[in-house]
Amino acid sequence: MTTPSPNAGALAGIKVLDLSRVLAGPWCTQILADLGADVVKVERPGVGDDTRQWGPPFLKDAEGNDTNQASYYTACNRNKRSVTIDMASPEGQALIKQMALEADIVVENFKVGGLKQYGLDQTSLRALNPRLIYCSVTGFGQDGPYAERAGYDLMVQAMTGLMSITGQADNLPGGGPMRVGVAVIDLFTGLYASNAILAALHVRDNATNGTGQGQHIDMALLDVGMAVLANQASGFLATGKAPGRMGNNHPSLAPYQDFPTQDGNMLLAIGNDGQFQRFCAAANQPQWANDPRYATNTLRVQNRAELIPAMEAVTRTRTTADWITLLEDKAVPCGPINTIAQAFDDAQVQARGLAVTLPRWKDGEAASDNVQQITGVASPLRLSATPPVLRNAPPALGQHTDEVLREMGLDPARIAALRASGVL
Repeated sequence: MTTPSPNAGALAGIKVLDLSRVLAGPWCTQILADLGADVVKVERPGVGDDTRQWGPPFLKDAEGNDTNQASYYTACNRNKRSVTIDMASPEGQALIKQMALEADIVVENFKVGGLKQYGLDQTSLRALNPRLIYCSVTGFGQDGPYAERAGYDLMVQAMTGLMSITGQADNLPGGGPMRVGVAVIDLFTGLYASNAILAALHVRDNATNGTGQGQHIDMALLDVGMAVLANQASGFLATGKAPGRMGNNHPSLAPYQDFPTQDGNMLLAIGNDGQFQRFCAAANQPQWANDPRYATNTLRVQNRAELIPAMEAVTRTRTTADWITLLEDKAVPCGPINTIAQAFDDAQVQARGLAVTLPRWKDGEAASDNVQQITGVASPLRLSATPPVLRNAPPALGQHTDEVLREMGLDPARIAALRASGVL
C-alpha cells in the first residue's frame, strides 16, 4: 500500500468548488482545504465575499496602514484560491458549470432555490456530474414552512433557545438573554457540513462498496442549533422543564464556575467527588468534604446556594496565580479567565503553534492589496500521517482567477476578453 506524502494532506486530489460566503460555508471549505483539498472560491467581481467589508478591524498593508480588507474574511478562507466570476452572466455560468464538471464537491449557501435561475442548483449540476457531492447550507433547510427565509447565526441562537440559557439570570445585574461571543451556530454548521461531506466521499469512493455516485447534503443552521443544545435539550426532553440562564454556573455540576480571587477571577471546573475532596484539602477546608450536604455532586448542586458563597470567601484570599500553583498538581481543574490577548500569550498555546503567519505572495510579488502576510489560528486537526498543511494565506480578491482559468484551458486572449466584458 502506498503511503501518502505528509505534505499532500489527507484530501489531496479532491477538488472543491466553493460558492459559499460569510462563515458557515467558508468554515466548512477551509477545513477541507486545510486537509489538502484544492478549494476554488468563486467571488463577485469587484466586491467579493461579504466579509471582506465586515470591518473594522482591517488588514494592514506593507507600510502598516489599514487597507479596505476586513480581517473577518481571513478567519475562514485560508488555503483557498480566489476566482472572480459573475454568475449572473451566461458566460460566468458556463465557467462555473465547467468547474463543477471537474469538481468532487460543491458547497453553497444561497437561499433555497436561489441558484436555480443560474442553472447552478444541485439538480442541474449533479445531472452534469453524477459524482458531485453538493452541500447546501441554509438557515432552515430545504423544506418546511421557513425554508425560504434567510437565516443568520444570531437569529438561530435566539430561535433555538440558546440565548435563553446564555447570560446572567434576570434577577442579577446584567441579566437577560445573551448571544455567544462568536457565531457558534455558523461554526458548528461548518463542522457538521465537513463531516457530512467526508461521509459522502466515503460512500462514493470506498473500495469495498462505493457507489461511485454523489449526493445532496441539506445543512440547516436551525437543525444544528437544536442539536448543539446537547445536555440542555436532553434535560428538557427528559423533564419537560425548560432550563434558564445561570451565568457561568453549570446546571448539573457544582462547583463548576468562575470564582473571585485576590486579584481577579479564576475558573474551577470540579466534575467529580474526588476533585472536590482534593480541593477542600488543598484549600484547608476539610469541613466541606465532610459536610453531608456536599458529599456528592447532586447534593452540591442542590445546596450550591450555601456552598458557593462559602467558597468565594476563601478563593478571595489568594491570587489567581497562587490558586493555579496550589491546585495544578492535585488534579483539580483550575485556570485563569484570559483575554484573547492573554490566551495567545499562554505558554501552552505557543507550544502548540496555534498562531500561524503565512506570506501572501503571487509570483514573488505582493498581492494586489499590498498585504504581505496574514496571521491566523492553526488548524486544530492533528493527524500523525497526513497533518493539515497550511499552504496559502487567505487570498486577495480574484488573486487566482487567471491561474485557475488557464488550468481549465482558457488562453490569455479569452481571459482578457472575459475580463473586459465584466464576467471576471
